[in-house]
Amino acid sequence: MSDTEKPAKKPGKMKKILLMTVLIVGIGGGGVGAGLYAGGMLPGAGGKSHAPVIDPNQPHLVPRDGTSEADAAKYHSAQGDKSPDPRLFKASYYPLEQNFTVNLRDTDGFMQLGLGVSTFYDERVLENVKTHEMAIRSAVLLALSDQDSIALATPQGKDQLRKDLKKAVNDVLKAKEGFGGIDDVYFTSMVMQ
Repeated sequence: MSDTEKPAKKPGKMKKILLMTVLIVGIGGGGVGAGLYAGGMLPGAGGKSHAPVIDPNQPHLVPRDGTSEADAAKYHSAQGDKSPDPRLFKASYYPLEQNFTVNLRDTDGFMQLGLGVSTFYDERVLENVKTHEMAIRSAVLLALSDQDSIALATPQGKDQLRKDLKKAVNDVLKAKEGFGGIDDVYFTSMVMQ
């Protein structure tokens, strides 16, 4: 070998170093990922459910004794518009104080109606009903004045009226509070002439 010739480098030495670096980083990253997964820090990890995040400032469902958190979480709704299973939650009732009297659309007759509402959510929903009762009364009167007296004479017509009134009440609550929460509307009295 002469002074000008350099010894040939082994071609595998640099590849081995690079391969070892990638292997160490891969094992370390996998270990960190596995730790995060097992600790429940990654979505769907550690056997944790995908329960919705419940805003503590919004009304929440009131479960009956024996209802699991997982079952209750299935019915959570950010706007209170999902109908929960009545066997799993406690209902609260509120009768609207004054009756509603309205002329019917297709006749010169009128209807007088007493209403109550129910919710499976906490007391904040009924407080919202009380706070916005004037707006709710207006929405109910508008819905009632659009009713057909012939349809109201049938059980199906009365059932449809309950659904329409529930929607009217929830629409007011959503507009005013961002959360409905009324699960049903009940007739406490009904007179049509």
